[in-house]
Amino acid sequence: MDVIGGKWAFLVLRELFCGTKRFGELQRHIPAISPRALTSTLRHLEEKGVLERRVYPTVPVTVEYTLTPKGHDLHPIIHQMKVWAARWT
Repeated sequence: MDVIGGKWAFLVLRELFCGTKRFGELQRHIPAISPRALTSTLRHLEEKGVLERRVYPTVPVTVEYTLTPKGHDLHPIIHQMKVWAARWT
């Protein structure tokens, strides 16, 4: 739970399960999240080895986030949690 227990981690992971995203894309798909909270969540997930941050030397700099194999392994777990919640709420 330390890895995915943050307030925004589930939503960020949901977006990244669909593929690689840039910061702005994540922010558009999760409109309630502040840039500071998104940055904090991305850093936390990167530190835990769930996602990878790639920086491209363009002007302006392009940064993409993608799930690592460890992050992809969370998909069935989160899916089962969603099924459980639908059944019991």
